[in-house]
Amino acid sequence: MKIVVLAGGLSPERAVSLVTGTGICRALRRRGHRAILVDLFLGLEEIPASLEALFDAADGLCPEAKIEVKAPDLETVRRSRRDQSARVFGPGVLELCQLADIVFLGLHGRDGEDGRVQAALELLGVPYTGSGYLSSGVAMDKAVAKRVMDACGVPTPRWGLLEYQEGDACRLAQELPMPCVVKCTTGGSSLGVFLPEDRKELQDALVQVRQYGGQVIWEERIYGRELTAAVLGDRALPAVETTPAGKEFDYAAKYQKNGAREVCPAPLTGAEAAAVGELALRVHRCLGLAVYSRTDMILDGDGKLWCLEANSLPGMTPTSFVPQEAAAVGLSYEDLCEEIVRLSLEIQRR
Repeated sequence: MKIVVLAGGLSPERAVSLVTGTGICRALRRRGHRAILVDLFLGLEEIPASLEALFDAADGLCPEAKIEVKAPDLETVRRSRRDQSARVFGPGVLELCQLADIVFLGLHGRDGEDGRVQAALELLGVPYTGSGYLSSGVAMDKAVAKRVMDACGVPTPRWGLLEYQEGDACRLAQELPMPCVVKCTTGGSSLGVFLPEDRKELQDALVQVRQYGGQVIWEERIYGRELTAAVLGDRALPAVETTPAGKEFDYAAKYQKNGAREVCPAPLTGAEAAAVGELALRVHRCLGLAVYSRTDMILDGDGKLWCLEANSLPGMTPTSFVPQEAAAVGLSYEDLCEEIVRLSLEIQRR
C-alpha cells in the first residue's frame, strides 16, 4: 500500500512525533509498503513533477530524528518553512495524502490529537489511522475529557478549571487546595504539567503554565504507583509501571536515557492487572476512541485506581509504552504498525 506517515507539525511534541513517524515509516517499509514520512507543517522542500514517485524515495524520506532534553523552539521551525505560510498543512502535504491508500498519523499534541487534521482528511475522503475527529478533540482537551469521565463514573482526581490573569497567581496560590497538580488542558509528553511542593512553587507554576496556551486546570494530586495501559482493537494490553529517576516524570525523564525505570508487564496481582485493563477499556469506550489509545493512571496506597488522562495518539517510538506493551503479548513493532493500519481501514468514517 501507499502510506503517508504524517509527523512533526508545530506542537511542542514535534521532536517526539518525528521519532515516532520515522519508526513507523521504516517498520511499514520493512513490511513491503511504499511508506513515506511527511512533515505536517514544513511539507516538501521541492514539489517534484510526479508526487507519485515520492512513494519510492530512498528510506521513505525519513529524517535523522532524535529527542533532545528540551522541547524544540517552534519559532525557529516557523521561520524554516519554505513558503512562510501559517497554514497547518505544509506545501504538497494534502496532495500527497490524497494519493495514499491511508495516512498513518504519527502526530502528537495540538497539531494531531485535537481532531483538526482528522477532520480535514475525512472531508477529503482520505482514510487515516486511529480515532475520529470528535473523540480525538474530546480526549485532547483535558477539561472536556474530565467532564465526560465524570459523567461516565470513571474515577478521576478532583479538579477545576481556572480562569485568571497573571496578576492573580499570588492570590490563587493561597486559595487552591494542596497538594495539587497544575496543567494546561492541551499539553502532552508531560509538557505544561507542574507538580508544586509548596505554595511558592504553586504560584510559579500558575505563571509558567500560561506559556503553553489553552486553558489551565488544577487537579488533586494522588500519590501512588504510576501505571499506563494501552488498548488495541477491543483488548487491553499489559500495563507498564514507571518510576522516575528524579522527583518527577517530566519531558526529560520520559525521553532521555536513564530518566525513568519502566517495567512491562507491571508487577501487579492478577486482580490489579485485570482492574487496570478494565479501566483502560472503560476510558477508551467512554471517550469514543478507536483502534488504539493509552490511559495513564495512578494506583493509590488503598488499592484504588485513578484515571489521569487518555491519549488518542500515544507515542509510537520503538521504545514507547504501547510498543512495549504489544511486545509483552508477542506483537513485534512491525506487527503493531500493521495491526493499526488494518484496524483503521475497517472503520467506516462519517
